[in-house]
Amino acid sequence: MEATGTDEVEKIKSKFMSAWHNMKYSWVLKTKTYFSRNSPVFLLGKCYHFKSDESGELSTDGSGFDQISTEISGNVEEFRKDFISRVWLTYREEFPQIKGSALTTDCGWGCTLRTGQMLLAQGLVLHFLGRAWIWPDALDIENSDSESWTTHTVKKLTASFEASLTAEREPKILSNHHKGTLKRNCGDSEMRNEVYHRKIISWFGDSPVAAFGLHQLIEYGKKSGKMAGDWYGPAVVAHILRKAVEEARDPELQGVTVYVAQDCTVYSSDVIDRQCSFMDSEKADTKAVIILVPVRLGGERTNMDYLEFVKGILSLEYCVGIIGGKPKQSYYFAGFQDDSLIYMDPHYCQSFVDVSIKDFPLESFHCPSPKKMSFKKMDPSCTIGFYCRSVQDFEKASEEITKMLKSSSKEKYPLFTFVKGHSRDYEFASSPLHEENDLFSEDEKKRLKRYVSSSLPPKGKLCWKWSIFIKIMMFYMLIVFKMSFINVLTNYFCSSVVGRVSRYIVLAKTDGVA
Repeated sequence: MEATGTDEVEKIKSKFMSAWHNMKYSWVLKTKTYFSRNSPVFLLGKCYHFKSDESGELSTDGSGFDQISTEISGNVEEFRKDFISRVWLTYREEFPQIKGSALTTDCGWGCTLRTGQMLLAQGLVLHFLGRAWIWPDALDIENSDSESWTTHTVKKLTASFEASLTAEREPKILSNHHKGTLKRNCGDSEMRNEVYHRKIISWFGDSPVAAFGLHQLIEYGKKSGKMAGDWYGPAVVAHILRKAVEEARDPELQGVTVYVAQDCTVYSSDVIDRQCSFMDSEKADTKAVIILVPVRLGGERTNMDYLEFVKGILSLEYCVGIIGGKPKQSYYFAGFQDDSLIYMDPHYCQSFVDVSIKDFPLESFHCPSPKKMSFKKMDPSCTIGFYCRSVQDFEKASEEITKMLKSSSKEKYPLFTFVKGHSRDYEFASSPLHEENDLFSEDEKKRLKRYVSSSLPPKGKLCWKWSIFIKIMMFYMLIVFKMSFINVLTNYFCSSVVGRVSRYIVLAKTDGVA
């Protein structure tokens, strides 16, 4: 009996913590987002115009749509359907315990992993469904935003208390539209799309067996020194996603690969090699590739000179979004209007959904309304994603992006570059400078290696090679200076001693003659 009472206390405590997480991380979701009628809106390569004769702003939560003309309403509706159709992955609670820890939620630490999942999910949506795909039930979830998230949390907490007091199973509070998504009359094409829609979401389920679920990503992150509960940066998440796709065993995923740029450089031959790396040599097709480029848009703060570049990237059809955010808060950036970025926020704690069951609810995986943030508030550290279906697409994308990089770069060096050849062709080990190490003793080599590695800048390979060259030259100069100093002292000492001895001899001879 005592154990049962303790379990009940833990359950009630868990419900309180769930309510706290929702209030702490999700109160901003109810705030309305306003869009200008006179400026175009870009969303992952698509452009929407809300222009009308009347000046002003409109919100995308449905409250301002009645005052808009039929033509503009259609445009807004298309934008909302497009945005809501993107896969939204947020904090979850009460999922299976993460291996090696007692955690059953990622609230407060897993936001960058979630935004990385959203970027990868968008790449898979492009691969299996195409950019024109729209979720048929997208506008059905708009009513879920009419009720504040705080009110929903209170209702959920109250229902949980009632269930715990009556020893019943916790009731599920679902929106009114959920039952309408179970069955529908549709054609073969729509049925196929729905199958892939559910399959993509199931790959990101919060269970140990999901290919791109939180549990698997954390396992891959351990090789980078990250553990469950740690904060992950955009660059680390890029490499975790690459490893997750490489290790995926689902036959449907064998036609997709991920490439992560090295030191802000995309090596074309390495990308093409990945696209042509089918294990079945008889297979003529190439793999689609998702290219991830970790970059930094400034020093401590984002440099506003990069605004046009970021806007240009988000307006490309190849773009699958940006893993970024504010300091210590990660967002998935998917578009922009004027100088504001449009994003999806993972900071809303939702209940665990078992994606292994048939017809699992989909509404919690789609965001009901977009959010905007000024570009100047963006953290400079981010990862940009691109999707290319074929080698021809990659070559075309690299040309377009290179032109954009050159046109948007006011300085001599662009933010990142596309380079012909393989990365091994530019390795430091193959450089003639490597032979200079033979001039040093083993201790000097170790000191030089520590000295150089501690001060390498996070730039392209050319930059750190020059840095190493400068360090070596400084080391040589130090040795030459020491040798010159010793020679000067030796010459001075010798000349002084010889001079004095000579004077003594001369004096001695003079005294003898006298």
